[in-house]
Amino acid sequence: MLKVGLTGNIGTGKTIVARIFAALGVPVYHADVSARKFLETDAVVTELKAHFGSNIIIDGKPDRKEIASIVFNDEKALRFLNSLIHPLVRTDLNNWFTRNTHQPFVIYEAAILFESGFYGDFDKVITVTAPKEIIYLRLKERDNLEFNEVEKRMKHQWEQERKVALSDYIIVNDDSRLIIPQILKIKEYLVKKMVPGKN
Repeated sequence: MLKVGLTGNIGTGKTIVARIFAALGVPVYHADVSARKFLETDAVVTELKAHFGSNIIIDGKPDRKEIASIVFNDEKALRFLNSLIHPLVRTDLNNWFTRNTHQPFVIYEAAILFESGFYGDFDKVITVTAPKEIIYLRLKERDNLEFNEVEKRMKHQWEQERKVALSDYIIVNDDSRLIIPQILKIKEYLVKKMVPGKN
């Protein structure tokens, strides 16, 4: 089983790419979805309340928007949050790998695959890219984020060129090139690599 990391900066469309892989029958682990799940566990909520104050908890659940406004403006706060969530995600991921060892390859989708240093644990890495001007437009439309808010979030991610240089495959999602043919080509290569007789 090949372990394949899938990443891309905010607004590049990596989640759409992950959904297409999943629709093609490839097991996909969504790190961000798991992180949100663990964010709401009792142990994490207790730690968050003690560190940030009870005002970030609404109806017993963390206010993700409020937490985002804190951590994207405070490097120490972001490191603290990651220290709570990342170990939980890694343990869950390892269990997921074990359940999928019969697959030719699996995909781990994560926004900060490179920034966390976790990319070294994967056999192959796919990075989804998009021009910055398109990213700004997407995030304005999707999340109603203003330019300065997008910039704050992007400051916590590597430049796309740096990720591209370390990646095995690149998917360009610039609204002019079709992404499905790019995905199919990568899937075909990975299956051939792992399944005997596939040439």
